[in-house]
Amino acid sequence: MPELPEVETIRRDLLSHVVGRTITGVHVAADASRVIRGVPVRVFARRIAGRRIEALARRGKYLLFRFDGARAPVYLAVHLRMTGSLLYRRVVDPPDSYVRAVITLDDGSELRYADLRKLGQMWLVGSPEEAVGALGPEPLDAAFTAAKLRETLSRRRAPIKAVLLDQRAVAGLGNIYADEALFVARIHPLRLANTLSEPEAKRLHRAIRRVLNDALGNRGSSFRDYVDAAGREGTHQLRVKVFRRTGQPCYVCRTEVARIKVGGRSTHLCPRCQPEESDRDVAAAK
Repeated sequence: MPELPEVETIRRDLLSHVVGRTITGVHVAADASRVIRGVPVRVFARRIAGRRIEALARRGKYLLFRFDGARAPVYLAVHLRMTGSLLYRRVVDPPDSYVRAVITLDDGSELRYADLRKLGQMWLVGSPEEAVGALGPEPLDAAFTAAKLRETLSRRRAPIKAVLLDQRAVAGLGNIYADEALFVARIHPLRLANTLSEPEAKRLHRAIRRVLNDALGNRGSSFRDYVDAAGREGTHQLRVKVFRRTGQPCYVCRTEVARIKVGGRSTHLCPRCQPEESDRDVAAAK
């Protein structure tokens, strides 16, 4: 599933192409009506046609197109789910595979929503919250501080990996970057969130921001389906430290990377760099 770096890469790619453009038409494939949520496809198409895109934002893993305010609703929210892509094309460009919806713009360009499994969703809403629900802080915003992260963790008696995947705790993190951040912070994924010390919470806070910024710089991770708005793969999958590197040597200590299950999700770690004990326990053992 595209996570924060992938969705933000798409947003940045689209920004200069779509803001200021007016939607002239919408086509949704007959077998993909479930992609449109809340209203029938014909109502969705009628309400979106003629709208001018004023801004394009991101909240967690959602893209948010804000329209002119002449008529409600004023936002188009898009979630790509597991296999979705949002491609910027010219009308004359060759067809793409698995296109489920096409939004045509007034300059002769198109936004093509492609999705092998048809799991992605689009909503027309009056406010972003109607689509995204109660999300936690944006981890790259200044308001996301180490103190706020520790406060959140202190209330959760659950494995830290599971907490990081909870979008109400931190918005936009998924399996890839939760594993990577925990490795950089040297924290075992099964550690209970409320047992992290202040120094550990600070390390985790720095690690989350670092891995997300690194992935953004590499235009996201293309392990399987993710492509940017031009249909190009990211390169961060070539630079991950533990994710999907089971059995390969850790880049730090050469111990084999292990895979376990946390909350039903495959989780990757270095058993030596990420001991199950806290910093205090490790220091006492020495």
